[in-house]
Amino acid sequence: MRLNSELSEFFGHIWSPFSINQFVPFRMKIIQLTDLHIGQPHENTHGVDVRANFLEVLKNAVREAPDHLVVSGDLCLMQGDAGVYEWIKKHLDQTGIPYDLISGNHDDPEMLARVFGREKAVRDGQLFYRKNIGDQLCLFLDTTHYELPPAQVEWLGEQLARHSGRLLIFIHHPVLSSGVPFMDGKHGLRNMETVQDLLFQYGHPVHLFCGHYHVDKVVSKKNISVYITPSAYFQISDRTPDFSVDHYRIGFRTLRLEGDILQTSVRYFEGHTLPD
Repeated sequence: MRLNSELSEFFGHIWSPFSINQFVPFRMKIIQLTDLHIGQPHENTHGVDVRANFLEVLKNAVREAPDHLVVSGDLCLMQGDAGVYEWIKKHLDQTGIPYDLISGNHDDPEMLARVFGREKAVRDGQLFYRKNIGDQLCLFLDTTHYELPPAQVEWLGEQLARHSGRLLIFIHHPVLSSGVPFMDGKHGLRNMETVQDLLFQYGHPVHLFCGHYHVDKVVSKKNISVYITPSAYFQISDRTPDFSVDHYRIGFRTLRLEGDILQTSVRYFEGHTLPD
């Protein structure tokens, strides 16, 4: 009986809630939405109900109970529109989930920042900043004009020098060629090699989450992994050098962080069309 009592006390000590909590790793779920391309009702979206599409992906994202949302650029159809930003903000705010945004080539970063209350993150007309989401350092970059401008290249170098360990970057344009001939050839990041060379010097994994290409792709080189997330508008074919719509399903990417482990997955949904 004494032995049983001692064993009970021993195992009770090992499996006490206090002991377990000491070893629980950092956990975080982030959902990335991208390339919403929302216009005003009178604008031509080629038969796609872009507002219904956004509400569809947002509704399903909320159902997954993420800790954070990130919208990675091209919120607007063709160019920045305060009314569109206000409409998107209303729906993001209603979720009650913290969120961050970056600008894409169809956005106006200063206008976006004003509507979403991010003016302090604007420098020289560019919206870029660093932020910890939970325990994870994330950098948010601005490639509105198809390049990472010199001021941001310098700033990025400073951040890399200050930090060690896994790094997450949200950026609209991929920083690696990605096997999508039309986008790589005509709409890629202009100073891609400059950004690559800077990131290659960082001695730790760099995970970049982007959009712009309207595909689901994961591309890696050295310590860089690029995750391209599908659009909430339509997807582009990676099988032709000319522009071609692959399909009209819409999606988002889920990032799951647990300690040193990072896992991602993409979910697709049927897109919505406008009535005839």
